[in-house]
Amino acid sequence: MKKVFKKYKLLDAEGKTYISDTPGLLGGNKKLKIYGRLDCSSANKWIQKGYYVQNRVFFADEKVAIEAGYRPCAVCMPDEYEEWKASQMKLTLNKK
Repeated sequence: MKKVFKKYKLLDAEGKTYISDTPGLLGGNKKLKIYGRLDCSSANKWIQKGYYVQNRVFFADEKVAIEAGYRPCAVCMPDEYEEWKASQMKLTLNKK
């Protein structure tokens, strides 16, 4: 009997889907452009209610998620979110 290996659909840095033998380390929402941990209580709450699933995406790592234009989740990645928020504030102040 031939062994079947599971394949995973991930997003690359350009936001394009590709198939991987390895599951993504982070999940995200393509509509909200947010990424976070797979055990995120906020994301899992919405998934259980039936929301979020159709917009769910996965990333190999944080670098790829950022390059694809996603921001960290404030709930499951608060330190990364605060860094992102501070960088956005700097960008806004520099434009003035």
